[in-house]
Amino acid sequence: MRPLSIAIALALLTLIAPARAQNFPTRPITLIVPFPPGGSTDLAARLMADKMGAALGQPVVVENMGGAGGSIAVGRLSRAAPDGYTIDIGQWDTHVGGIIYNISYDLQTDFAPIGLISINPQLLLAPKAFPADDMKALIAWMKAHPGDAKFVNQNATAQVGGLLLQKLTDTQMLFVPYKGAGPAMVDLISGQVDLLLVQGAVALPQVRAGTIKPLVNLSGQRSPSMPDIPSADEAGVPGLYMLGWFGFFAPKGTPPDAIKKLNGAMVQALADPGLRKKFADFGLDVASTEQQTPEGLAAFHKAEIAKWWPIIKAAGIRGE
Repeated sequence: MRPLSIAIALALLTLIAPARAQNFPTRPITLIVPFPPGGSTDLAARLMADKMGAALGQPVVVENMGGAGGSIAVGRLSRAAPDGYTIDIGQWDTHVGGIIYNISYDLQTDFAPIGLISINPQLLLAPKAFPADDMKALIAWMKAHPGDAKFVNQNATAQVGGLLLQKLTDTQMLFVPYKGAGPAMVDLISGQVDLLLVQGAVALPQVRAGTIKPLVNLSGQRSPSMPDIPSADEAGVPGLYMLGWFGFFAPKGTPPDAIKKLNGAMVQALADPGLRKKFADFGLDVASTEQQTPEGLAAFHKAEIAKWWPIIKAAGIRGE
């Protein structure tokens, strides 16, 4: 090829690349949900996909991929082409607690943050007949009955939260393994277990029906979506903070223009009054404006890893 021809070809390539970025997206986007259909993660993903698809002018197609605490799905994202057409809805279990599994990707470096979607309050729950109605009474009861409180251990989130509760209150509990929050909730209602730690989105229907009682929201302040449940600070256990959350991630190397457009569609979706009401009904608090940015999610994710990885490693928690 002659020098002039080479120069023309290179010039055309420099024009084509920006044009492709400006036209993004030109085909459907896959949103990976790392859990089966029906849960709060799936619900939030589908609400967001519907609104974002309208904003982007292309469908956002939800792909459920369960298994190994979500690590299989996150592995799928890590191997996807970094072109903006494959993203996932990540959370504590997958993008922080995922280190308990034998993973082939780096949770700190292999993903590009798009934005934080929501903060999902975690509730500590007890059966209606349990002798303690608040945290002060619970701690007193556990000190009087060391090791007797049957605490549900259904995932890494629950196990780490339970360890933090023991440490802050100088108490001991009996960790009872469960396959998931569904079976555990049935046994909590019937009084076969004493304490369950889950996202408010999972527990609110039973809380509102009066079949179980919430003892505390594991946060420093009350949640807008469940303002009648006291925070850890109010309950007398400052530092008992364990936030659930949802955020969008893309593979590392995804073009900044694609990230910007995805983020713009996410922010637009979160501003929709109808979506915000549905989030509140399900116990999901929309993230602050600052946290909705790629930089906001990056800082939030970094802080979560810095807080929880030492606890997970010190406890030797491993996934099954």
